[in-house]
Amino acid sequence: MLRLNRLSCTDKPLAKHKKSQELTDKIAILPSTPGVYMYFDSEGTVIYVGKAKNLKRRVSSYFNRTHDSTRTNLLVRAIADMKYIVVPTEQDALNLENSMIKEYKPRYNVLLKDDKSYPWIVVTKEPYPRVFMTRKKEKNGGKYYGPYTDASSARTVLELIRELYPLRSCRHFIDHGSIEKGKGRLCLDYHIKRCSGPCVGKVSEEEYGKQIEAVKQILNGDLAELLEYLRGEMARLSAELRFEEAQAVKEKYQLVERYCGKSVIVSQTIGDVDVFGVDDDGGADVFINYMHVRRGAVVRSVTLEYKRRLEESGAQLLGYAMAEIAKNLEVEYDVVLVAEKPDVDMPGVTFMVPQRGDKAKLLDVSERNARQHKIDMLNQMARKDPEQRTDKLLERMKADFRLTELPRHIECFDNSNIQGTNPVASCVVFRDGKPSKKDYRHFNIKTVEGPDDFASMKEVLTRRYTRLVNEGQELPQLIVVDGGKGQLSAAVEALDDMGLRGTIAVVGIAKRLEEIYFPGDSVPLYIDKNSESLRVVQHLRDEAHRFGITHHRNRRSKGQVVSALDSIPGIGAKTRDTLLRNFKSVKRIKEADADEIASVVGPSKASIVFNAFHNE
Repeated sequence: MLRLNRLSCTDKPLAKHKKSQELTDKIAILPSTPGVYMYFDSEGTVIYVGKAKNLKRRVSSYFNRTHDSTRTNLLVRAIADMKYIVVPTEQDALNLENSMIKEYKPRYNVLLKDDKSYPWIVVTKEPYPRVFMTRKKEKNGGKYYGPYTDASSARTVLELIRELYPLRSCRHFIDHGSIEKGKGRLCLDYHIKRCSGPCVGKVSEEEYGKQIEAVKQILNGDLAELLEYLRGEMARLSAELRFEEAQAVKEKYQLVERYCGKSVIVSQTIGDVDVFGVDDDGGADVFINYMHVRRGAVVRSVTLEYKRRLEESGAQLLGYAMAEIAKNLEVEYDVVLVAEKPDVDMPGVTFMVPQRGDKAKLLDVSERNARQHKIDMLNQMARKDPEQRTDKLLERMKADFRLTELPRHIECFDNSNIQGTNPVASCVVFRDGKPSKKDYRHFNIKTVEGPDDFASMKEVLTRRYTRLVNEGQELPQLIVVDGGKGQLSAAVEALDDMGLRGTIAVVGIAKRLEEIYFPGDSVPLYIDKNSESLRVVQHLRDEAHRFGITHHRNRRSKGQVVSALDSIPGIGAKTRDTLLRNFKSVKRIKEADADEIASVVGPSKASIVFNAFHNE
């Protein structure tokens, strides 16, 4: 019998300043019996439900030490009140805890990620019973079979039954009175031999009842007895020279035999056992597979997925899974195969941890099922979610950038000419919103002298797309240039010269306010800062800048070794950098007179540089 402690569920939680003393007083008088405890926060919300073999010892363990888990410490800090329920056994505590977690959904409790209803097959309690599938179990006198962990399995069983026996599918109530009054009418099922016509008395209640008993035999899983009965019927009808009827029974026999062939036979030596295989790699997600074996064949299999909230052990999660299966599938455990025993005592249940033989192989099958379920979930996420996300992202970009097709291929360009030396440009390529690094390219500026970003942009785009067109390669749907209206105008001019203006869309992104410029539009577009479209373009721009800077540094390092200034005696690195920073290039230094150079590095150094170049 359950007993609630003296605090009712309507009591208000304790005031925050009284929390420590009040909780200490409650813990001091807790009973050392099995039970379920509830923790409340300052707003009276249930934040954790737990079970205990010894309430006093378990609850005290939360408050007498600092826990390794940060989440557990946060739970303890949030507790403002607690209540408990005393139960007779630890098994009762497990069942009650499972029910209360589902009712209150506390934020710190382990989360069952696959909490769903399972289908049943019901045989109604009527003079002429109906057989159908339902997910709602009612107290209407009918006999329910299942539940089935897979709806397709339930449908397969129903198909077998309907192939074997012409049972009615209508919802009318049929008895002797309704038949005598002529309320029934033959339907299409009767004419196609899918129904025996009980509504008009075409079959007696006794004969219909025999068919229902055979159906119950199938639903109970006693197919061996059914096969034996059908074999006997074939032999009897054949001996009586009733060959057409014997052939009909033979077809039924073959249907049942084919259905039996779909069952997974594990071992003829294993009787009725339940198996729980756990896949736990220590992470947040734990997968537990349940298999029910009847007469050596797996007749049920389902995998539950749990998400850890605190420091729940594998044994504790196994206890949760066993309670969940017992409740939802109405299982009564007898012999259970496990890799480790759950942390709850279950009277009348024998736990076996097999080390070898058929039982060990069966446990391995269950663990493999749990592991495979995890792999399937990960593969499904990898295959399905990224594709949906990518398509959604590209649709958003298509709308934001006024495109006529999805931008599955995007290229972004950036110029690098630090201190005016060694000008280079980079081109990065994104496919389906992700970098395609094998397609990255860099360019050394050849026709432009000095730091002319606009001319450099035009040169690079001309070289890039002239080559792609000549080689017959695919062109991007969108070009992004790093810069404002000036760089965008240069890109547009390059595309116009190549006749690609209407083929490829192009936009510019300015660094200051992350505004997007469109050709021919002086007013930029300001995309929402949280927009996925803007994030992709920012990623493109940053990747192009990184790739360009890396190449520029490498080239500048090499160029410094062979710089014309480095070969002049008396001119060091500091003087060289000062000259390049002011004149931007060696060519301009050569064209300058002695006074211009002297104004930068002084007359002595200027004379050395001027004479070195002009003596040449």
